[in-house]
Amino acid sequence: MSSIRLDNLRKEFGPVVALKSLSLEIGDGEFAALLGPSGCGKSTTMNMIAGLEMPTAGSIYFGERPMNGVPAGKRGVGFVFQNYAIFTHMSVFDNIAFGLKVQHKAEAEIRREVQQVAELLHLGDLLSMNAGRLSVNDMQKVALGRSMVMRPRIFLLDEPFSNLDAAFRFYMRGELKRIQRDIKQTMIYVTHDQVEAMSMADKIAVMDYGILQQFGSPDEIYNYPVNTFVARFIGSPSMNFIPCSYQVENGQGCLVQRQGTIRLPLDERRQQLIAGHNGGDQLILGIRPEYLRLHDQSHPEAAWSGQVYALEPLGSKTIVHLQVGQEILQVAAPADCRPAVGITQWLEYNPAHLHIFAGATGQVIR
Repeated sequence: MSSIRLDNLRKEFGPVVALKSLSLEIGDGEFAALLGPSGCGKSTTMNMIAGLEMPTAGSIYFGERPMNGVPAGKRGVGFVFQNYAIFTHMSVFDNIAFGLKVQHKAEAEIRREVQQVAELLHLGDLLSMNAGRLSVNDMQKVALGRSMVMRPRIFLLDEPFSNLDAAFRFYMRGELKRIQRDIKQTMIYVTHDQVEAMSMADKIAVMDYGILQQFGSPDEIYNYPVNTFVARFIGSPSMNFIPCSYQVENGQGCLVQRQGTIRLPLDERRQQLIAGHNGGDQLILGIRPEYLRLHDQSHPEAAWSGQVYALEPLGSKTIVHLQVGQEILQVAAPADCRPAVGITQWLEYNPAHLHIFAGATGQVIR
């Protein structure tokens, strides 16, 4: 196993800058996710860690050992791709054993190692089966086993579950986390799916346009987003954003929606934060749907009212779209909450979970 350190990593493809300047550290035995939309630089980063691409600038370290210039085959890295790329004409056993046979390991050692990995992946009963007869789900497990059996220092996974059906993706998220915990392997997982990253990773690097936006634990990323991109990308449904300005009314500092429908009194701490920030006339109030609560009638704790615009019943909850002034806010309500479209509802918010962002930059004001 090994820790990973990236120092000011940059990658250019001609005039295109795929990665601008990435610095982060992944601890020995940690499970880290590189998360972001297509084209954000996450797969390029993984390819440079693996040695499949050389950085334009910056350095890569495994532990204290510099990796720049070290060929991919000598880095001790296991790689699992999206398309699994197994040998369909060979048995499951021979697929998993392939790397060990190339290294001319003893037959008894090969059988022992393959059996251990197969049991870990619940493939023990399929070892004699031709791999071409497997389901897509089991093919991906075979691809995982073929890398695991080599006992790499670092495990890299590039969206390995994207071809799997939804139910099996859910199952494999739990399985991969269990396997990583059992073998205590340093893993980097590339994905555009924030649910995969949040449910499995110890640390998440959120990326966009080749720039690292935030790196931290799932709780840190979710509860303390550093900008509107992270706040929008993480969470389902994503955070509500309300353009507003800061005003003082009768000595009380407030955030006021630009159409004037929403007024939000601020505590002294938030007033001081905004007072020290230039651009109080361009602010964005953010609050996640689960920290809003609906009331059928006027309520002492309700701050705003609006009309029900649409409903999304999701089984475990109902997403209520409420039109407040010119804004459509999403509210995560209980499953049995089904207000009729067009009726008025009153909205209560949790002040502990408000976020204020600078309108010009999207950066959080803390």
